[in-house]
Amino acid sequence: MRRVKVLIKGRVHGVFFRVHIEQKAKSLGITGSVKNVPEGVEAVFEGADEKIKDMLEFCAIGPKEAKVTCLEIQEEPYRGEFDSFTRED
Repeated sequence: MRRVKVLIKGRVHGVFFRVHIEQKAKSLGITGSVKNVPEGVEAVFEGADEKIKDMLEFCAIGPKEAKVTCLEIQEEPYRGEFDSFTRED
């Protein structure tokens, strides 16, 4: 199992990026959370390594209205702290 914290920068506000991340994470069975921050969109993902890899590939592109310019990925120790995936408003 793997845990990553991701900061997605670029045109990521106002394009439903968090909604798309939530839908993708739930379809992959990943737990964690996503929220807007001043620098972009921040997410924490926990799950199987291959599923996290798929999620990160999605984050690098995002929905069609988005333009990702930078993806900062920080590996963290797996904690198993989430029961589901949530989107903070």
